[in-house]
Amino acid sequence: MAADSLTFSIATFVAIIAIVNPLGATTFFVALTKGYDPRLKRRVVDKAVLAATLTLALFAFVGNYIFAFFGTSIPAFRIAGGALLFSVAYSMLQGERPKSQLTLQDRTEALEKEVVGVVPLGIPMLAGPGAITTVMVLMADASAPFDLIKVLIIIASVLVTMGVTFGLLRNADRIFRRMGRMGVYAFTRIMGLVLAAIAVQFIILGVQGAIVLYFT
Repeated sequence: MAADSLTFSIATFVAIIAIVNPLGATTFFVALTKGYDPRLKRRVVDKAVLAATLTLALFAFVGNYIFAFFGTSIPAFRIAGGALLFSVAYSMLQGERPKSQLTLQDRTEALEKEVVGVVPLGIPMLAGPGAITTVMVLMADASAPFDLIKVLIIIASVLVTMGVTFGLLRNADRIFRRMGRMGVYAFTRIMGLVLAAIAVQFIILGVQGAIVLYFT
């Protein structure tokens, strides 16, 4: 029994941290918050981690009911998340900043800039369709029949993953400080290309899922 729980714990944690990909989110965060002051960056990190944690916890317990209530599905969520990420990636490839970064004015605009912590950093970068699907599938496995130990392991894995993500995001500038201005500029373009590929992959998986769900 203890061996089974340990195996499930390791498999669950690896699955969640791999799909959330905190290091990838850290690189995205550096490019997305270029020009933000340290205090504003900390608020963005707080909002991103909180939004992702609450989203994963919510969908773990009631995800299937939410989709059923609104008449939507995981494939639809994948396509929407992919389209959102692609718009951000396109701006980065053009050397532009996302709309929430266009100006550096006062506190009022700072509040608007904090929103990037929720969208797109918290959702769908951290708590994206893949992560949501993963926790929903794991929770379904732990609920049939109901296994409290497995449920607690899933929640603990989400929390540990978000703790790791929080630590990496808070130290993102230190991690990338040695890159220099030109390095960050080049890195922003590269990340834009990578994000565009991720976005297209989200859309492809969404379309494939929709075909299976609605046309077969």
